[in-house]
Amino acid sequence: MAKIISLINQKGGVGKTTTAVNLATYLFDAGKAVLLVDLDPQGNASSGSGVDIRNTDKSLYQIMINRNNPRSVISKSNSGYDIISSSPELAGAGVEMIHLDNREFRLYDVLRQIRTDYDYIIIDSPPSLGLLTINGLVASDEVIIPVQTEYYALEGLSQLLETIELVRENLQPQLKIMGAVLTMYDRRNRLSRQVVTEVKNHFPGYVFESVIPRSVRLAEAPSFGKSILGFDAFSKGARSYKSLAKEVIQRTKSEEKKKKFIV
Repeated sequence: MAKIISLINQKGGVGKTTTAVNLATYLFDAGKAVLLVDLDPQGNASSGSGVDIRNTDKSLYQIMINRNNPRSVISKSNSGYDIISSSPELAGAGVEMIHLDNREFRLYDVLRQIRTDYDYIIIDSPPSLGLLTINGLVASDEVIIPVQTEYYALEGLSQLLETIELVRENLQPQLKIMGAVLTMYDRRNRLSRQVVTEVKNHFPGYVFESVIPRSVRLAEAPSFGKSILGFDAFSKGARSYKSLAKEVIQRTKSEEKKKKFIV
């Protein structure tokens, strides 16, 4: 039974998609069966995985709106993990779903059909708190929040946490926050160090030890349709994402042990 994890932050440019692609890559490299779901109409996770969303007839739109068999739209990424890619049509899906029954559960229903095929399903959410993002939250077991270590980093986080709490109270009572991951960190920058302290105070006990550095190599990799593992496996960014994947696996194991103990 897959652990379904949404990466979410309504602020753009915080490293959310980079984290989704590279987390999926290193989970797969660790021997896990992984599916990446590109819920963002911009399709950056798809292109970063080697999928051209303009020239594919397999997309998330077809299964969320048209109810196609989800296995019929799964592709293989350049890094080896499976992917359900985005498409330009997904941009209008939020409007199309408004009048549909159980509109918040469209992705939930899709992923429950294939959940037993994977160890992890990673969802790259849009940089907004619209209906697509709500679908991602409802479909998920846990949430990872990428937080950029720059000015205004915590701006909007209170609204995001309120949205997560509303989803938990009304739609998905099992939803949990796995943690916040600090991105674009520059240890030479005093502001970056201050933001790290603020985030740890904001999410006590929930901040991942792995910190993602500001890196030119991480920024370059998607233009080649590659993860950082395939682009520069010995870079600082690569080591950081490998460490993050290990933490995610460890937290998953710890949660499973707790459940067994409770039972």
